[in-house]
Amino acid sequence: MTGGVPDLRLTGFAVATWLSSLAALYLSARSGILLGAVALGGATLAGIFMARQSRMPPPRRPGSAARQPSGPATADGRSASAAVRWIGLAVLLGAGCGAVVTGARVTVRESGPLVALVRAGDPVRVEAVVRDDPRALRGSPAMPPTYLVAVDLLAVGADDAAPLRLRARALVLGSDPGWQGLLPGQRVTARGKLMPPRGGDLRAAVVSVKEAPELTGRPSWAQRAAGVLRAGLQHACEPLPDDSGGLLPGLVVGDTSRLDPALSDDFRTTGMTHLMAVSGANVAIILGVVLFAVRRARAGPVVQAVICTAVLIGFVILARPSPSVVRAAAMGAIGLIGLASGRPRAALPALAAGVAALILYDPELAADPGFALSVLATSGLLLLAPVWRDALRRRGWPPGAAEALAVPAAAQVACGPVVAGLSGTVSLVAVPANLVVVPAIAPATLLGVGAALLSPVWPGGAEFAAWLGDWPARWLVIVARYGARVPAGALPWPDGVWGALLLAVITVALLFAARRPVLRRLALVTGLAGMLGAMPVRLFASGWPPANWIVVACAVGQGDAIVLPAGPARAVVVDAGPEPDPVDHCLRRLGVRQVVLFVVSHFHVDHIGGVTGVFRGRTVGAVAGPDWPDPPAGRAAVVAAARPVPLHAIGPGWSYEVGGLRLTVIGPFEPLHGTNSDPNNNSLVLRAELRGETVLLPGDAETEEQDELLRHLGPAALRADVLKVSHHGSSYQSTTFLDAIDPAVALVSVGKDNDYGHPNASLLARLARGGARVSRTDQAGDLAAVATGHGLAVAARGDPPDR
Repeated sequence: MTGGVPDLRLTGFAVATWLSSLAALYLSARSGILLGAVALGGATLAGIFMARQSRMPPPRRPGSAARQPSGPATADGRSASAAVRWIGLAVLLGAGCGAVVTGARVTVRESGPLVALVRAGDPVRVEAVVRDDPRALRGSPAMPPTYLVAVDLLAVGADDAAPLRLRARALVLGSDPGWQGLLPGQRVTARGKLMPPRGGDLRAAVVSVKEAPELTGRPSWAQRAAGVLRAGLQHACEPLPDDSGGLLPGLVVGDTSRLDPALSDDFRTTGMTHLMAVSGANVAIILGVVLFAVRRARAGPVVQAVICTAVLIGFVILARPSPSVVRAAAMGAIGLIGLASGRPRAALPALAAGVAALILYDPELAADPGFALSVLATSGLLLLAPVWRDALRRRGWPPGAAEALAVPAAAQVACGPVVAGLSGTVSLVAVPANLVVVPAIAPATLLGVGAALLSPVWPGGAEFAAWLGDWPARWLVIVARYGARVPAGALPWPDGVWGALLLAVITVALLFAARRPVLRRLALVTGLAGMLGAMPVRLFASGWPPANWIVVACAVGQGDAIVLPAGPARAVVVDAGPEPDPVDHCLRRLGVRQVVLFVVSHFHVDHIGGVTGVFRGRTVGAVAGPDWPDPPAGRAAVVAAARPVPLHAIGPGWSYEVGGLRLTVIGPFEPLHGTNSDPNNNSLVLRAELRGETVLLPGDAETEEQDELLRHLGPAALRADVLKVSHHGSSYQSTTFLDAIDPAVALVSVGKDNDYGHPNASLLARLARGGARVSRTDQAGDLAAVATGHGLAVAARGDPPDR
């Protein structure tokens, strides 16, 4: 291609390769190869047609045999037509190559002997090589974490049979802590059970292993060196505060093992999560900061490239040369070429070639959101950032300020569609937040790298460097925390593929409109009017929590987490659900910053698994629970999470008053033994009174405890306006107990598509026939009972989580 128009042939090839590989991952091997063969056949026909066209003489006008058509218009027309044909040929070639290569790799996933072993379900012995760092999947404090380890299977077989030799990807679900410290490249053997993969990737099996792995080989020197440096960085950060001390290793090498999950959510809300993940965006921003500093020192292009290359190599070794880091380094290197050369149009083919090469080498990247974010961030830095930087400089901006604004803005705009599709929100604070943290990224990163490099030879110097790096890291924490709490800082947006495509279309349209002054002003005025018009509505009529709410049943999946208001930003929380994140997010949505009292109805994991989420970033005044020891692991988890706040055992007659709320324990009266479930039937049964309404919270009490309450209290004492239906709406309910309560509102806290058959349809029908408004968290999300002054109403926040 000539002129100022960028060469799009490799871009078409890369995009087609990406899309065809993505499609082939979800197809059978035969269908993928067939798709590729059709595309390659089309490319062959197109190539033959183009070759014939190139040998044909140019057309002549009638009556002008000796005169050739000439002129700029004719030449431009032929050039444009040829460009379109070449791009079409590149698209067909890319689609064919991507589908054929991916289909060939999928054949391993469909290997007959391996599929037979998976279907048999018998215990097998596997030999594998670790591909990436193990990740801990934490379910609850009462349960040990499960370690997810990506591996390459080398041999699989039963104990009494010859092993099947192969090379296939798999995912290990390891229960033993021995899986935690493995390094990429280590060779291990283990005994476990094969399970089918989920599809959409190249994994041929999932291996569930309960025992520790047997190490049969050592990782490479680079992996061992990276492990030493990463461990040294964590050790140097131990004396630092939990927030900044957990952030610094994540900022430097993507190690977020010590990072507070609440702080991680704040970084995600403010659009700064790329700082904690080893991605192309992270590498490109680090290289951009280094490049900016080198340019300020007036170094030449060769010196710039050498220094940035050294930084890139050092980063790969420090962050560990695993597949995700190598992928990020490749995208960062391409961004380095474009930024250092100052020729973004020349770098576009290099980016396209890199994308196509990476996908053909590893087709699984086509379905990796991290890879998409890496490519988009690099594209934004190459194509948008230089243009915006130069435009700002023409308007009188200082060079440093122009580049500092253009780089995060370009990366955020380019990644926006994918982030919106993944999160279901569009952040309005992302660009300002990324702009104000730019001065802190370089010192924090360089000091963190220095701490890691010093840790093996001078631990004291490493701790001093980490202490210095703590100060800029604290600024990042402050920006993330306050940015996440900006009212209406994140606007809701359709999630999934269609939401991402919608925002991508709008973004591209706005970028093209910005090239014309009139359309640019129109788009700016329209966008500002929409934001300013929606802001008051979101600030003053956000809809959640509703005014005068008296109880909220949080959508936490198959479990309970109930919130009762106790004043501005204060609440009483009863149970915590099965996992920390859902209850933490529910309390955030309600604006709860202080839990004056946390009550555990009983110690089953679906009620206490999320206890750490209740304590995230909040003060907890007191913790109470039943005087029933089972299950002991659940009780120990609550005690550990609440420390140093003691766990108080409470029983019938105990009461608590705060902020217009009165909470009373009305059962159980005596320990119940030999029931269908003793922990369930020894649940605390609570009555809450506020704003003239009564709420009954029976935990998981079943028929035996319900009948006991009727005997001791009588039907009149059980009457309530709102009932949190016991045991997620199970069938173990006393009809006399339900008739005595006679609620106007019945809230069912239950998980979507659970394996228990909850809630029971007959139970819900009986409640509805009795006049109750029945609402379920699995269908409507967070549920709030609201006192309207004329009775009760039920407000639902939205769709619940899939968990």
